[in-house]
Amino acid sequence: MSEQEQYLTVSALTKYIKRKFDADPYLGKVYLVGEISNFRLRPRHQYFSLKDENAKVDVVMFERQFAKINFEPKTGDKVIVSGRISVYERTGNYQMVLDTMSLAGIGDLYQQYEALKKKLAAEGLFEKQRPIPKFPKQIAVITSPSGAVIHDIMTTVRKRYPIVQLVLFPAVVQGETAAPSLVKRLQEVNNRTDFDTIIIGRGGGSIEDLWPFNEESVARAIYASRIPVISSVGHETDTTIADYVADVRVATPTAAAEAATPVLTEEVAKIQSLQIRLLQAFSRTVGRARAQYKKLRESPVLMQPERLYDSYVQRVDTLDHQLNLAIQKQVQTKRQQFVFEQQKLSDNSPLQRVQQSQHELAQLQQRLQRAVVQTMNQKRQAATQQIQALQYLSPLKILGRGYTYTTNDQGEMLKTVAQYQPHEQITIHVADGQVRAQVIDAKKEQS
Repeated sequence: MSEQEQYLTVSALTKYIKRKFDADPYLGKVYLVGEISNFRLRPRHQYFSLKDENAKVDVVMFERQFAKINFEPKTGDKVIVSGRISVYERTGNYQMVLDTMSLAGIGDLYQQYEALKKKLAAEGLFEKQRPIPKFPKQIAVITSPSGAVIHDIMTTVRKRYPIVQLVLFPAVVQGETAAPSLVKRLQEVNNRTDFDTIIIGRGGGSIEDLWPFNEESVARAIYASRIPVISSVGHETDTTIADYVADVRVATPTAAAEAATPVLTEEVAKIQSLQIRLLQAFSRTVGRARAQYKKLRESPVLMQPERLYDSYVQRVDTLDHQLNLAIQKQVQTKRQQFVFEQQKLSDNSPLQRVQQSQHELAQLQQRLQRAVVQTMNQKRQAATQQIQALQYLSPLKILGRGYTYTTNDQGEMLKTVAQYQPHEQITIHVADGQVRAQVIDAKKEQS
């Protein structure tokens, strides 16, 4: 076997360790009690941690098992779980795969945290957010003198804004004496008048490690500070009461330094750019003023001041001419209006109206006479025509032409042969009289 063949790959080692975990009878079914940490509800499988005062273990609960629990987990819940211990080969980390999980009660610290958070929010302590001075001269940093926080802040400030003065106010940031120490340092900084900003913070840790920043005395001291406070406690996922009360909350000491200071080189570049723009604007303004001065100095008006009045004189002449035309037009209009009104008055005078009425009456009388004469002529002509028509239809006129008609003694006109009776007396009417006769015989002609 060669020397190289004696070495295992990372995958082989991880698989070996995983088999050891899976085959261990004590790790196949494990029962734990702990406090949920870093929980965020995911669409399917759930990944979070269980912890106590001294240790933490990563856990995973797959969708099928998670659907069986009867409560909604959240960070701070104290739970009882069962499952097996396994190794996730991709990262080599060991984890607990949960089969069951039930609620055992809320962690005491988390319960205190939620109660204080609700109380201070109701009092309005989370609503104060003052702007951080953009160009500070002195910044007070309240943190542990031996931690990485002050080192990160100093490094970042030295790169960004080296002209600012950082003053460390060392404080205890963990344990029972931490809260009084933090309050004392906050009051000490506020008793001075030479600080523009306060940075308060520490590195990450468990809820127990960060608990001084959840104390009510620290929260009220931050709220009472007349100097704006930047809070940098723990990591991105850790949020303390101090973070809510502070004017600005950041995740890391580096971010705190960035929030408290500008970048000096950028600000100098901005100032230089503004200087250049100011000089350019001033130069353009002076140039425009000189050009205007030259234009005014060479103006014909200044060369010949009397020309100032030329336009005014011409304008006065124009206005005078327009005024005369307007007066003439107005007089002509009034004259025409007077003539029109006079004509209207003449047309509407009583004498004129009487004369006009008499003239109209005479015309009406003439028209009436002509109408009467015309009507009489028409009636006379019509009567003559009717007389002539009657004469044409008169029996006497017919008898005059040799025609006769016959009647019996009863005066009835005899028109047919059947009406004549033999030996009957009849009367024959002629044009100039009557003839009495007797019927001898009456015969009807044969057709």
